Amino acid sequence: MPHAEIKYSSDLDLDIPAILAEIEQVILSHDDGAGDCKGRGYPTDAYHHSHVVVKVSVLVKPHRDAAFSNRLLAALKTAITARISTPCAFSLELADMGPFYTTGPHHP
Repeated sequence: MPHAEIKYSSDLDLDIPAILAEIEQVILSHDDGAGDCKGRGYPTDAYHHSHVVVKVSVLVKPHRDAAFSNRLLAALKTAITARISTPCAFSLELADMGPFYTTGPHHP
């Protein structure tokens, strides 16, 4: 299950739910077995220069090699920046979740 985090300066008018849905769609178009992408947006009023920082994390799998990752990174950048209509700094990271990662439902 991929994760996406978007940190951004609050002066930007961003539709974070739409960007998160777009991220999930792009991931699924490259890897239909990836599953749902959990996502969160973090606006901040304390910043220096307008910016958007996106981190997308995916599990390591044999088919997710460097070529796959470069294609996915390029597609994510195109899709996300198309939804940002104000000039700002933009950063995007595609990260692998390491071997010491666990996930699953929590039932108290």
